[in-house]
Amino acid sequence: MLQAFERLSHSHSPIDDSVTLDQDTRKKARIKISTDQGQTLGIFMQRGHPLLVGELLKTECGLLIEVKGKAEDVSTAIATDWMDFSRICYHLGNRHTSLQIGELWVRFKPDHVLEELAKNYGLSIDRTAAVFEPENGAYGSQKYPHSHSHSHD
Repeated sequence: MLQAFERLSHSHSPIDDSVTLDQDTRKKARIKISTDQGQTLGIFMQRGHPLLVGELLKTECGLLIEVKGKAEDVSTAIATDWMDFSRICYHLGNRHTSLQIGELWVRFKPDHVLEELAKNYGLSIDRTAAVFEPENGAYGSQKYPHSHSHSHD
């Protein structure tokens, strides 16, 4: 089994394989999965730092594995003006809901209560499956933490 302990934001070396993961799986620190080419991979990362779509995992033997996002069920609330968009972001954020924010749209896991709230502010709801990449939080120090979760003793 391949094992990955290191994450990189980029590399000049060619990518050897990839893993396509949904958002819930990308949040885990310890994952056993098959790569897109069928290799067994154990991922061992620092807790509290979700894997990001597009970053690279470096295995103990030097292979580079790209993290890809898997399309999943989501609700995308679409606004037509910035005031309604700002208001819905405020109210959804006040509920401590994981959100992916784009230009005049906000995406969240399907929830009929949140969808109804968005509709009450004049937004339309699109339920097309998409890659879900929510904000990681205001207190993260780096977009791509470059750290190891093991020692080199």
